[in-house]
Amino acid sequence: MKSITLDIETYSSMDLKKSGVYVYAESPDFEILLLSYSIDNGQVETVDLSNGEAIPHEIIAAIQNPKVIKHAFNANFERVCLSFWINRTFFPEKTLSDVTFFLNPTGWHCDMVWAAYLSLPMSLEMAGKVLKVEQQKMKEGKDLIRYFCTPCKPTKSNGGRTRNLPEHDLNKWEIFKAYNKWDVETEMAIQKRLSKVPVPDFIWDEYVLDQQINDRGVLIDMELVENALKIDEHTRNKLLTEMSNLTMLENPNSVSQVKNWLTSKGFQVESLGKKEVLEMIKTAPEEIAKVLKLRLQVSKSSIKKYEAMKLGVNSDDRARGLFKFYGANRTGRFSGARIQLQNLKRNDIPDLAEARALVKAGNLEALELLYDSVPDVLSELIRTALIPRSGQKFVVADFSAIEARVLSWLAGEKWRMDTFASGRDIYCATASKMFHCNVVKHGENGELRQKGKQAELACGYGGSVGAMKAMGALEMGLQEEELKPLVDAWRKANPKIVEFWWQIDRIIKQVITDRKPISFRGMKFRLEMNMLFIGLPSGRSLVYIKPRIEENDFGGESITYMGIGGTKKWERIESYGPKFVENIVQAIARDLLVAAMLRMDDEPIVAHVHDEMIIESDQQAETACLEMGTVPDWAKGLVLNADGYKCKFYQKE
Repeated sequence: MKSITLDIETYSSMDLKKSGVYVYAESPDFEILLLSYSIDNGQVETVDLSNGEAIPHEIIAAIQNPKVIKHAFNANFERVCLSFWINRTFFPEKTLSDVTFFLNPTGWHCDMVWAAYLSLPMSLEMAGKVLKVEQQKMKEGKDLIRYFCTPCKPTKSNGGRTRNLPEHDLNKWEIFKAYNKWDVETEMAIQKRLSKVPVPDFIWDEYVLDQQINDRGVLIDMELVENALKIDEHTRNKLLTEMSNLTMLENPNSVSQVKNWLTSKGFQVESLGKKEVLEMIKTAPEEIAKVLKLRLQVSKSSIKKYEAMKLGVNSDDRARGLFKFYGANRTGRFSGARIQLQNLKRNDIPDLAEARALVKAGNLEALELLYDSVPDVLSELIRTALIPRSGQKFVVADFSAIEARVLSWLAGEKWRMDTFASGRDIYCATASKMFHCNVVKHGENGELRQKGKQAELACGYGGSVGAMKAMGALEMGLQEEELKPLVDAWRKANPKIVEFWWQIDRIIKQVITDRKPISFRGMKFRLEMNMLFIGLPSGRSLVYIKPRIEENDFGGESITYMGIGGTKKWERIESYGPKFVENIVQAIARDLLVAAMLRMDDEPIVAHVHDEMIIESDQQAETACLEMGTVPDWAKGLVLNADGYKCKFYQKE
């Protein structure tokens, strides 16, 4: 046996979307209902475990054998569920702390990752449709999963039961078995269509690392979480009561009711988003402003992360499965799940440890006495709920200005690389070039640094005035009339980068037109099987499906390709040089992070956020920074640097 393609159907009383597969499968009532499999692309067999059939020993052995390739769509689900099932069935003495509890991810090939690598949809149904495979997912699938795989509401008609078993509808059960088998056949059809473009072996090595980090998880301070939720409930009720007294609304938490109240006061509003509310507060009368400020406090969304933590921890208080490999399939970057560590609020409280101690102790009285806004405190403390295991600390190491460094390296903007090499501040250096004067942080012409920073963040990928505004330029005190001159000044200071945008644009158009490969700056652009491949220096490729050159809305030429767009549908997407450069730079930044994590895979990495890794260790932060600052052979000439620190709980230093 060389390979096996498999798919399982399961039951658990836990909500899979809210809790994640690790908590879902740990539930005492979790069970595998059906297992369908194909050995070496042969006939699909189905095992009906719910009706007493047993999984063949050779299949169990193959699942445990890292030399046998296991294919599944979203393989993390199958691997984790089978890990719990095998341990519960054969090794009941094993606990989550056992390093061999989870099945070795080596040998598991996720067909969803394969699809993502080629920029295809990351659902079995959509991938099948786009690839036009004959075997499409059965439409009845969602209803059958809802019927057999989740608890049901007890009613008189169903005898008060809370779960549907096969005997409750034998016809549906037979269809469900066919659905399980059909999924494996669909997966094999997709594999056949993708076989001409295999995923490079080193990507599967990266996938193994990702799965190990997900299996390890990160410890959550549940005492802090529980008390944060209690404090939030009390504070929220208090704020709502105050809002109700001011507005006389039945439900002051209702967006529509608050909008109607504002309309009655002469304020017509389209949205109650944070940005819009803050803008209204500036000019609103005191009565209205007070209500709007209360609205902002009530609508704090960070508390949802505490709720996600409570729902998403295993019995050992570790949150697992927080990262989705190739979650951003355009660049291959990781995305987050449930707690979403990628969008945590920064902590700016100077007495962070003291505030944290008060929340952990549930001391609401002291919090209200010492801080203007309890919801703001809870929001800033969300990071600190992540803690190292006893006797360890977190080592946090973060790349410094990684995208700016990669962009400068690729474009050959020497003055920027010299700035990085000398350890100088890139925002000051940018402002110096833009305004032709010496700019020193907190010193000579220091007020210009902020303008340099705004331009630096907004303009690197072709951004103009709109990008400056989106980055908050106006909120930071810049004037509307300043923005276009700032954009022009940045571009004049970075001619190599501007030239690089349009070099990439011309190369891609030429490859699409002439269908001949072009090598440029360590990258290889080629067209194969109606797909544009941008070979990165790391050996990985970015893929754009069915590229074309078409006329844009302005009468010029633009590049389009098929992909998942802003509507979440499979559609034609328009792009151009600077946007391709953004994809390339972010993809290389991702490859640098993964390369660093692979070099440090003997250290217990528990999480990574953007360009930062978090290690549960007693080593020095300098060691991790040196490792992160090591330039891979494929990136010679790139100037890398990383900053780091140790902490008793996760925080931004």
